[in-house]
Amino acid sequence: MTHPTDPMYAVLDEWKAAFDGHQIDAMANLFTRDALFQGFGPEVMSGRDAVRGYYEAVPENRSAQVTVVSTYTIGEETAGGFADVTFSDPDGWAAPVHMSLVLRREQDRWRIRQYHVSRVITDE
Repeated sequence: MTHPTDPMYAVLDEWKAAFDGHQIDAMANLFTRDALFQGFGPEVMSGRDAVRGYYEAVPENRSAQVTVVSTYTIGEETAGGFADVTFSDPDGWAAPVHMSLVLRREQDRWRIRQYHVSRVITDE
């Protein structure tokens, strides 16, 4: 999935590796301290500790398939985009989502400032 100059690809490469490896601290460290996070739950969470708590509750056998759909950059410090992600486990559970990210550069590293997923409902 790597694209050499696009921050969205770089961050999602790190995110996928940490998610698939259930590396909670690595996941949380991808986010800014004041990140806004909307996962599968109904409420928006704020902050790296909330993100850590969210990912601690995800079963360890889950993985993610990621396809970047669109990316953008605004100046030197803001980037983001959209991806299609399917979360799955070895037992056949799968949840396709649309993911949107807003990224912010902090000290020469891109971090997730805003994360949002919405489930894709199919008639299958």
